[in-house]
Amino acid sequence: MLQLARDFGFSTKQGFLFYSFPLCEEEKEKIDGFLTLLDRSGVAELIWEKAKKGQAGRPSYDPYKMFSAVLLGFALGSPSLREIESSCRNDLRFIYALGGESPDHTTVSRFINDVILPQKDELFSRIMKTVFDSCGIAMDTAYIDGTKMEADANRYKFVWKPTGWHQKLDGKTRSLLSVMGLADDLPAEGLLPSSLVARKLEKAKQHPDSSKAWTGMMSNLTSYLLKMIEYEEKETICGPHRNSYYKSDHDATAMCLKRDYYSGLGSSMHAAYSVQVMTSQGFIVSYLVSQDRSDMYTLTKTIDAFHAMYGMYPKRICADSGYGCTENWEYCHDHGIRGFIKYNSWSGERSGRNPAVYELEADDTITCLGGRKGYATKIPGRHPKKKGAVFYRVDGCDGCAFMPYCRRFMDERTGHPKVFEVSPDYQRYKQEARNMLLSVEGIEMRVNRSIQVEGAFGCLKQDMAYARLRRTSLEKATLEVMLSCLGFNIRKYMRFVKKRNEFKEWKAPKETKPETFKKPSAKRLANRAAKIRKKSKNEQVRNSHKYKKTQKEAASKA
Repeated sequence: MLQLARDFGFSTKQGFLFYSFPLCEEEKEKIDGFLTLLDRSGVAELIWEKAKKGQAGRPSYDPYKMFSAVLLGFALGSPSLREIESSCRNDLRFIYALGGESPDHTTVSRFINDVILPQKDELFSRIMKTVFDSCGIAMDTAYIDGTKMEADANRYKFVWKPTGWHQKLDGKTRSLLSVMGLADDLPAEGLLPSSLVARKLEKAKQHPDSSKAWTGMMSNLTSYLLKMIEYEEKETICGPHRNSYYKSDHDATAMCLKRDYYSGLGSSMHAAYSVQVMTSQGFIVSYLVSQDRSDMYTLTKTIDAFHAMYGMYPKRICADSGYGCTENWEYCHDHGIRGFIKYNSWSGERSGRNPAVYELEADDTITCLGGRKGYATKIPGRHPKKKGAVFYRVDGCDGCAFMPYCRRFMDERTGHPKVFEVSPDYQRYKQEARNMLLSVEGIEMRVNRSIQVEGAFGCLKQDMAYARLRRTSLEKATLEVMLSCLGFNIRKYMRFVKKRNEFKEWKAPKETKPETFKKPSAKRLANRAAKIRKKSKNEQVRNSHKYKKTQKEAASKA
């Protein structure tokens, strides 16, 4: 019986004498292609072993049909448990794929948690390897982007990390223990642990003094201990890299979503996760769900997830300016990846509105915007603010047309020398990335990134109506994103089975030339700098008037 169960597969179906409403041949071809893909991927072995584990006989359901039902539900945009249950009974595509079986939502939920969740990465990678082999394409070029997706949590029940409050409570506790004569062995640095304060409280209870003052101090110490335990619990849930969590989903973090950028940025917080995807040839080949608010620290994690799935690194990667930092460029360099990664000032430099004020040369000198040379120097009593940075001095600034723009953030608007603080490693990686992005190859990479990875998010959010996570906790949110990405890929693969289209990326025309930045205008830059200074000065004046008015009102009330 065990061998007989192993011989069954996804494309093995039980024949019907007749169908009440037969499926059209076009849909049959797509469903058959989908089931054949699952057979070829070899995931049947993984599913059977996990479904059979811990059971005396055969599973109470067909695990192959259950897995195909789950993937088909996510591919067709009906991924909730109730929708999958309803589709298995009413949707002809599900009825054809499942051979008439109709599992309920609880069976589907147990299958997802017990069979798919423990081996989600292995199932995803095996299916995607088969997809790329079937289509005859390679994963050598990848595009990365991220978004914040709202979590299934009550947005009004979130907790900030009580770091400042805990420090104030620590100071109060130390003062009280000193007054009570129990501060003999307290650590000089760091926060007092609640276990130590509990021992001090037990010691205080053994004190023979029963005066009202001592009883009051005992009561205060007890309240401090309870509050300290509460703070430690909140800090443990937050962890070292977060400052908030939600009571209904401890893994969710308070974030501003994209719709909040236009209405109350910073004041409208939602429970959310950061979702990163990596695409290649239009398919999503890797995914990552994290608690990071910034995309900058997720690029290396996403590439590591890709390497763990496929045992290789892509040859080329393109990402937007949210990922531009020294660590990411250095990571790509160390792993033999050509990183077409923008940097924060890319848009301003490209348009000429905010050009770079200096360029690092091969001989470790700099050339400023006015064409003057700068050399490394040391300033007595002054140290660079950034790690690894070096001071460079440029002389002959008097009369330079770019002086108003170059000194727009300085108190001294004029002067002979100008000192720049330069991070050589960052500047070299930045200039290398800029030259790569401006080349014809870089133009192709940028255009394809906007088509593929941003198009993938557009299909997921708009076409498949997947704009909010339905499952709680980081692990289950990752599972849901994996199934949604796999559903997106299967949706795309079924169109390929139907039309037999070739997967072609956009190629630049032969007459395309490398792009160059717009030449900055010294006059326009000076005018913009003057407007910025005037605006900031008016704001300072308004703020000062407001402060004086507030002081007068306070004095009149007093």
